[in-house]
Amino acid sequence: MMISCEKAALICNKTQYEEATSWEKFKLRFHLLICKTCSKFSEQNGQLTSICEKAKLQALSEEQKSQMKEQLSNKG
Repeated sequence: MMISCEKAALICNKTQYEEATSWEKFKLRFHLLICKTCSKFSEQNGQLTSICEKAKLQALSEEQKSQMKEQLSNKG
Protein backbone atom coordinates (compact mmCIF):
# COMPACT_ATOMS: atom_id res chain seq x y z
CA MET A 1 0.00 0.00 0.00
CA MET A 2 3.03 2.30 0.26
CA ILE A 3 2.91 4.93 -2.48
CA SER A 4 5.93 6.46 -4.21
CA CYS A 5 7.23 9.90 -3.33
CA GLU A 6 6.13 11.08 -6.78
CA LYS A 7 2.57 9.90 -6.12
CA ALA A 8 2.68 11.46 -2.63
CA ALA A 9 3.66 14.83 -4.12
CA LEU A 10 0.79 14.61 -6.60
CA ILE A 11 -1.72 13.81 -3.85
CA CYS A 12 -0.26 16.57 -1.68
CA ASN A 13 -0.89 19.07 -4.45
CA LYS A 14 -4.40 17.73 -5.03
CA THR A 15 -5.07 18.05 -1.30
CA GLN A 16 -4.06 21.72 -1.35
CA TYR A 17 -6.75 22.36 -3.97
CA GLU A 18 -9.30 20.12 -2.21
CA GLU A 19 -9.28 17.66 -5.13
CA ALA A 20 -7.95 14.57 -3.33
CA THR A 21 -10.25 11.72 -2.38
CA SER A 22 -10.48 10.41 1.18
CA TRP A 23 -8.55 7.30 0.15
CA GLU A 24 -5.77 9.40 -1.41
CA LYS A 25 -5.55 11.51 1.75
CA PHE A 26 -5.28 8.34 3.84
CA LYS A 27 -2.46 6.98 1.64
CA LEU A 28 -0.69 10.34 1.81
CA ARG A 29 -0.89 10.47 5.63
CA PHE A 30 0.54 6.97 5.85
CA HIS A 31 3.38 7.89 3.47
CA LEU A 32 4.14 11.08 5.41
CA LEU A 33 4.54 9.08 8.63
CA ILE A 34 7.36 7.14 7.01
CA CYS A 35 8.98 9.61 4.59
CA LYS A 36 10.48 12.68 6.23
CA THR A 37 11.38 14.26 2.87
CA CYS A 38 7.77 14.19 1.69
CA SER A 39 6.62 15.31 5.11
CA LYS A 40 8.81 18.41 4.78
CA PHE A 41 7.55 18.98 1.21
CA SER A 42 3.95 18.75 2.40
CA GLU A 43 4.60 21.23 5.20
CA GLN A 44 6.29 23.71 2.85
CA ASN A 45 3.55 23.26 0.25
CA GLY A 46 0.96 24.13 2.89
CA GLN A 47 2.90 27.22 3.90
CA LEU A 48 3.16 28.36 0.29
CA THR A 49 -0.58 27.87 -0.23
CA SER A 50 -1.29 29.87 2.92
CA ILE A 51 0.96 32.72 1.78
CA CYS A 52 -0.71 32.79 -1.64
CA GLU A 53 -4.17 32.87 -0.07
CA LYS A 54 -3.18 35.73 2.22
CA ALA A 55 -1.75 37.64 -0.76
CA LYS A 56 -5.08 37.16 -2.57
CA LEU A 57 -3.29 36.29 -5.82
CA GLN A 58 -5.49 36.05 -8.87
CA ALA A 59 -4.85 34.62 -12.31
CA LEU A 60 -5.70 36.45 -15.51
CA SER A 61 -8.89 35.43 -17.26
CA GLU A 62 -8.63 33.81 -20.69
CA GLU A 63 -9.84 37.07 -22.24
CA GLN A 64 -7.15 39.06 -20.42
CA LYS A 65 -4.50 36.58 -21.56
CA SER A 66 -5.64 36.89 -25.17
CA GLN A 67 -5.58 40.69 -24.96
CA MET A 68 -2.07 40.63 -23.51
CA LYS A 69 -0.83 38.27 -26.25
CA GLU A 70 -2.34 40.53 -28.89
CA GLN A 71 -0.72 43.63 -27.38
CA LEU A 72 2.66 41.91 -27.22
CA SER A 73 2.45 40.66 -30.80
CA ASN A 74 1.52 44.17 -32.02
CA LYS A 75 4.66 45.60 -30.40
CA GLY A 76 6.95 43.13 -32.20
